[in-house]
Amino acid sequence: MFRVLKQLASPTNKDLRQRIYFTLLVLLIFVVGVNVRVPGTTDYTGTLGFLEIVNAMSGGALRNFSIFALGVMPYISASIIMQLLQMDIFPYFSELKKQGPVGRQKINKITRYMGIAFAFIQGFAYSFMMIGSGKTAFEYLYIALILTAGTSFLLWLGDQVTQKGLGNGTSLLIMAGIIVTMPSTFINTFQELVLSGDYVTWQGSLLYAGFVLIYLLIIIGVIFVQEAERKVQIQYANKSTIVSGNRSYMPIKINSAGVIPVIFASSLLAIPATIAQFWKNAGFVSFVNNYLTYTKPIGFVIYMLLIYFFSYIYTFIQIKPEELAKNLNEAGGFIPGIRPGKDTEKYISRILTRLTLVGGLFIAGIAAIPIIFSSINGLSTAASIGGTSLLIVVGVALETYKQLEGSLVSRNYKKGYSRR
Repeated sequence: MFRVLKQLASPTNKDLRQRIYFTLLVLLIFVVGVNVRVPGTTDYTGTLGFLEIVNAMSGGALRNFSIFALGVMPYISASIIMQLLQMDIFPYFSELKKQGPVGRQKINKITRYMGIAFAFIQGFAYSFMMIGSGKTAFEYLYIALILTAGTSFLLWLGDQVTQKGLGNGTSLLIMAGIIVTMPSTFINTFQELVLSGDYVTWQGSLLYAGFVLIYLLIIIGVIFVQEAERKVQIQYANKSTIVSGNRSYMPIKINSAGVIPVIFASSLLAIPATIAQFWKNAGFVSFVNNYLTYTKPIGFVIYMLLIYFFSYIYTFIQIKPEELAKNLNEAGGFIPGIRPGKDTEKYISRILTRLTLVGGLFIAGIAAIPIIFSSINGLSTAASIGGTSLLIVVGVALETYKQLEGSLVSRNYKKGYSRR
């Protein structure tokens, strides 16, 4: 860390510092926007339930009913649908995926339009949920358009960070929103456990210490899983032997999907909760509260299964065994003892399946611990969501730090190479 900071202070890395400053400026704009309320509305005082996860990822903007109340969650929902559509469900999207950069550009464009459409629909739903009846159709439309514009602006800000700043802009906006609400999570938990009088002071203090310890374990666990990898030995045809200490490896992470499965699972479970708030049908609301809320046993199991499912899906989207085997073969490389082509593809797929089995279970377990702890002690939903939020924050922070470190290493390598 100190080495990275020292390198950043170098005059040669001025442009990299400017990228960091730009990223911080965008995040500051987001934090300020979270507190800009939609005209003619007030804070929401009702129970958000599972929508607390949306509120947390938007920096508390949903409860404030600010212009950023929807956050980037509509875009995340659209991304989930597009990822699934590319799995040979619709030939058109499968073909786009195979077209390389041009296809990805088209997919991103479709995803963006779909996300904005979702934002408009959710904006209507939230306007009814937050304000209730008594407004004209034009007023609900006005509020929905403001919320849609807020999400569109956030997507644009995220693109600017990705292009001109540091890290993935969308992920950083989610992380910033969570960090803004995280202090209130610890304060509210302290009040519930220590100051509420529900426990003897020493018992409440002990429980709160356990709560903080769980968070520290989550940080350690996420770092461990994100850094752990399997090194697959590679040999090239132009090298008759592998010299000890100079071997080539293909590193495959235990959790190649990162924190995306947690974000996807949370977003997917938030959809029926949003519909329930809008529809107000007693039967459907009861169904969502009893079966699709992760504080209840069935909802908890569904949440864990979704995290595990998306771990597999996103891993095989990120690392395509077929393309990996093809590129390896074209570079004249092979895995010792494995034939090039289909055998290599099957071997890589088998390794990915086994690694994701461990990584997916680990991430699901880390997300489950705070929920179980909060359920046992009767804490509010916000406290249990804090564990999932921390999981996302640590994961995004690690990925951003690695990108920064990679940029510095690349610059030093090029500088050293040019001196030769």
